[in-house]
Amino acid sequence: MRKIISIVLAIVLVGGSIIIAKVLINNKKKPKQKTEKIIKTVFTQTVQNKEIPLVITINGNLVAKNKIEIYAEVQGVLEKTTKEFKQGTSFSKGETILKINSDEFYANLQAQKSNLFNAITAIMPDIRLDYPAEYTKWLTYLQNFSTNTALEELPLSTSEKERFFISGRGINTTYYNVKNLEVKLGKYTLRAPFNGVLTESLVNPGTLIRPGQKLGEFIDPSVYEIGVSVKSEYRHLLQIGKKVELYNLEKTNTWTGKVIRINGKVDTSTQTITAFIQVSSPDLKEGQYVEVALQAKSEENAYEISRNLLVDNSKLYIVKDSVLDLVNITTIFENKNNVVIKGLENGTQILSKPVPGAYAGMLVKVSTQKTKQ
Repeated sequence: MRKIISIVLAIVLVGGSIIIAKVLINNKKKPKQKTEKIIKTVFTQTVQNKEIPLVITINGNLVAKNKIEIYAEVQGVLEKTTKEFKQGTSFSKGETILKINSDEFYANLQAQKSNLFNAITAIMPDIRLDYPAEYTKWLTYLQNFSTNTALEELPLSTSEKERFFISGRGINTTYYNVKNLEVKLGKYTLRAPFNGVLTESLVNPGTLIRPGQKLGEFIDPSVYEIGVSVKSEYRHLLQIGKKVELYNLEKTNTWTGKVIRINGKVDTSTQTITAFIQVSSPDLKEGQYVEVALQAKSEENAYEISRNLLVDNSKLYIVKDSVLDLVNITTIFENKNNVVIKGLENGTQILSKPVPGAYAGMLVKVSTQKTKQ
């Protein structure tokens, strides 16, 4: 009897559990999943094709047209002059830039001049006896001889015998040795070849100077050059004498230069040709960074956009009925920031700012806020 009761209770419990479970399942409310579609807001600009002038922009640093690096050709101690050998010091043409002590060398030159004088004096008796007609000119040469002035040229020999005689006594050799020393003496004093300013100074007065040592740099600050490289396809834009515009990075100053030289060789690695532009202005400085604008032809029925809007350099996103579409365009010209394109109709809306993750068919919302192109 107890076993039967246990079985009945088990059946009742199982049946009750099943009924309760069904009631709970039927009473359970499932929340509805709401999916919101995200629509990105984009900025656009409207295409208005027009005639666009193509301007090639190139940059570089200015270099003084007249510029010399100062090297020593002789040895000695640098002396102090009326003007300091310092950066920024200006010198007029012919003015002494620096002077190296030449006392020892000058004494040697005087000794060599004396040797020449003695050598000529020694042959005077022979000239009077063997070449009496030439005696007067040699006597006049000795009378005008001075060790304190530059050496005058030897009298011309009027006969072959006289020429052999003079050469055999070593007069010519001694004379040219003295002339060589005179030339070398001039290298102890460096004078300004043009009006300019010292831009580099590497030595001070009292320094021992050695041959081949660099002493400084001297430039003419009134005329500058800049070398620009242009693609060979635009070389027709470069003509000697053509005027071009130069401006600084902030575009606050503008200068007018002209093409003065064009390299006749195309760089094989870059396929560019180099032109040199000359410009003069007191506002310009050695090493200043400037940009050069070369005016090319004008392209009709074209539109200019930012480079970062291009896709694969040949496609562009447009907005049509609130949906992005990727269209092909033709690139006519490009510079550092912008490109000139063709292939779009007037009134076409294009993106004015890149959209991350954009794709053809993407649903977008056009912002009413105006943006700069």
